[in-house]
Amino acid sequence: MTRRAALIAALALLAAAALALGLLLGGSATHPPSHPRAHPATLVAEAPDPLAAQSYPDPSGAARHARAAAPSAVAAAVAPGAPSLAQVKRELRREHQIEREETGPSHLEGYIDPVNGSFSPANVIPLKISEVIAGGNAIADFPYVYGGGHASFIDRAYDCSGSVSYALAAAGLIAAPETSGQLEHWGVPGPGRYLTLFATAGHTFMIVDGVWFDTAGRAGPYSTRWLTARPSLAGYVVRHYPGL
Repeated sequence: MTRRAALIAALALLAAAALALGLLLGGSATHPPSHPRAHPATLVAEAPDPLAAQSYPDPSGAARHARAAAPSAVAAAVAPGAPSLAQVKRELRREHQIEREETGPSHLEGYIDPVNGSFSPANVIPLKISEVIAGGNAIADFPYVYGGGHASFIDRAYDCSGSVSYALAAAGLIAAPETSGQLEHWGVPGPGRYLTLFATAGHTFMIVDGVWFDTAGRAGPYSTRWLTARPSLAGYVVRHYPGL
């Protein structure tokens, strides 16, 4: 055998050995699997909420509180049996006419139930906004606990971003709970017509059809998250969902 032939044979043996070793170790790195392994969901740490004290934290109460329903179940209760948009408009026109005749021109506002803290809008609004309101109503009087609502939408207590995430999820406007810092990048920049979200690294809230949804500023640990007093907007990123 010539020296050249011997060298070629040796290289072939080395290549075969390398291939066999690669198969024993689980395959070559140059050939990734056709179905890459899905990465598990990772919780992102929430920055400290500078307004947590105004939200009446109640960890002990949260431990005894019932769990919320899934946001999708809350939204499903909005549509069945609901009147058509044309019917609602006709009823509103009739109510406006009666009110003008009795009290003069005025603006009909939404109603916040003093017992359970739920918000009922007076305006004709898109279905998605009705679902956001339904989501907010479902947890309006839940306890506040820092980090609540982040491991899962279904929880016993919710912090500021957990609360906002839950309400948005009821309308399918968010896929998973997000921190306040992550919500700085939700949707698109600027205010919306029916829904505007305000976020910083540590706190977030939103205004839905003219009513504020916020954990800070409540009257007590089981008071509603729907508020009529305007919070400070300084330093917040302003976001909205396209079309809303």
